[in-house]
Amino acid sequence: MPEYDFECGGCGKTVTVRATIKEKEAGLPCPDCGSRDLTQKFSPIGILNGCDSSPAWAPG
Repeated sequence: MPEYDFECGGCGKTVTVRATIKEKEAGLPCPDCGSRDLTQKFSPIGILNGCDSSPAWAPG
């Protein structure tokens, strides 16, 4: 089950919630205060170190 990070407008905390996509779209309560004023936080994805997408050789 995916985890989502939210900022709660009720208590101001950042919370992580495990929920299905369907549950998330229906609206989730804050696990700390019960408020439904949650704003999803998005973070950048990690990039693999040393990954090079350039070709190792070029046709000649």
